[in-house]
Amino acid sequence: MNAINKPSALVKTLNDLAPLADYSLMNTLTPDPEAKANGVDHLPRQVFSGHYVPVNPTPIKDPQYIAHSKNFFSELGLDDSLAQTEDFIRMFSGDLSDVPHPLRHVGWATGYALSIYGSEYYQQCPFKTGNGYGDGRAISILEAIIFGQRWEMQLKGGGRTPYCRGADGRAVLRSSVREFLAQEHMHSLGITTSRSLSLITSKTEKVKRPWFTEGSHSRDPEVMIDESVAITTRVAHSFLRVGQLELFGRRARKKEHPRALEELRAIVLHLIDREYKDVIDESLPIEKKVILLATEFRSRLTSLVTNWIRVGFCQGNFNSDNCAAGGFTLDYGPFGFMDMFDPKYQPWTGGGDHFSYFNQPQAAERNFHMFCKAVKPLIESNENLLSQLDEIENGFTLLMQEKMEKMWATKLGLSTFEASLFKELVMLMMQTHVDYTIFFRELSSIPEDISPLIKSFYSESLYDEKILKSWSQWLDKWKLLINATSPESREKLSEHMKRVNPKYTLREWFLVPAYQKATNGDYALIGELQEVMTNPYAELSYEMEEKYYRKKPSHFFEVAGISHVSCSS
Repeated sequence: MNAINKPSALVKTLNDLAPLADYSLMNTLTPDPEAKANGVDHLPRQVFSGHYVPVNPTPIKDPQYIAHSKNFFSELGLDDSLAQTEDFIRMFSGDLSDVPHPLRHVGWATGYALSIYGSEYYQQCPFKTGNGYGDGRAISILEAIIFGQRWEMQLKGGGRTPYCRGADGRAVLRSSVREFLAQEHMHSLGITTSRSLSLITSKTEKVKRPWFTEGSHSRDPEVMIDESVAITTRVAHSFLRVGQLELFGRRARKKEHPRALEELRAIVLHLIDREYKDVIDESLPIEKKVILLATEFRSRLTSLVTNWIRVGFCQGNFNSDNCAAGGFTLDYGPFGFMDMFDPKYQPWTGGGDHFSYFNQPQAAERNFHMFCKAVKPLIESNENLLSQLDEIENGFTLLMQEKMEKMWATKLGLSTFEASLFKELVMLMMQTHVDYTIFFRELSSIPEDISPLIKSFYSESLYDEKILKSWSQWLDKWKLLINATSPESREKLSEHMKRVNPKYTLREWFLVPAYQKATNGDYALIGELQEVMTNPYAELSYEMEEKYYRKKPSHFFEVAGISHVSCSS
């Protein structure tokens, strides 16, 4: 570990940042033996072994700074001025040719396997073997230890890698704006996630992508459009995925090469060092570490998904390769924050019910199953440990249920979960078509009657006396259970509920005008959304409330690119 692990003053230049570098993955794991040391490795090919491939990013042309996360810069001890320096823009737009020592001139990409809802897939790999699937356009360029914490910085859209499967390795401005804003919003919601460092676009470089025509209701893209390329730098303690463990688990299980089991062992130990060293004793034998790892990952994953549902977030493509082995939110491709409450809400046209909003616990369980399957070769000679692992895996459903019930109780301001009250609420929310975020925020004010709740109704239910009576009866039952009889107790409970139920969420129809304006060089709305979405529980100005605390306009329903999206480009 680098002894110089914290800046003595604010980091204002790359020369200040460079001494904090510490490349643990490349220093401790095995590179692909067929890789090129200079990182010029941009054509799709099979990668048969090794934990990573050294890859030189492909710089975007004529880079233009758009934004950086001021909050995250502050946490890292980076001066805001750094983000707009020529050296920073060059490095974080993919040009590592002139970075100061000991920063490296080559980054790295990793391979992983694909499982969809607990089923192994190989056909998405162009070679049908699984040896060509991995980071096709995500290239890590730096690991640094800052204030005692290790951070890995990764360029999303940094160019082709051996895993690009014939694609161009680029991300476009539209998807980059979405990811940049969503990561910091999720962090501000109190949910573990990768973070956003910077957002840089190209003034001249464009690529073609399938998209929808203006005002279309199509479920599938209809036209090819030219879009500006961009790079968002995402940051996490590691980018190790369940799919990555799966890749090495499959190879070990099938004995695909002589070092397969050794490579699985190394990647699991690396995961523990990067994500779990604070809870797993380094001196333990690896077999015991595997059991502790499974227990802790189960805890993190169940908490993560519970929190997604708390705020109305749907990870529309929750495959194992989009499931971080550290138990945080990783993929911001076809995601969405729900407007009108719908248990089957799914923002991605290709996702289906298996990745829909209320089915996310089941999808998480399938990913956890693949995780357990991946690590089993490390303990297969010990029947007792295999039995323990099976017990941990089988306990996922119950733990998930317990956390979900606790979350719903907290969201409703109750000390314990009341199943009948909750079931009645869900039926009323579906029948009335309520706005999920607005409903729970208005409930958090402990209303005297249902008038504030009606603000969240989308349908004509506000004119239906029968439905309104049902809501009044439900509210009366709820108020008896919360037991907040005095003004002081109501105020205390209200404050507590408002810390659980956000006022603002990053709805897609907020994002569309932001990236559309950015296409024309106007980044002001991105900055405004940054400000609002990093304060999701706050009471903001009247102007911001009028603009961002409101129901989805009716003309946006079922419109392609707003109510549903294709897989992010």
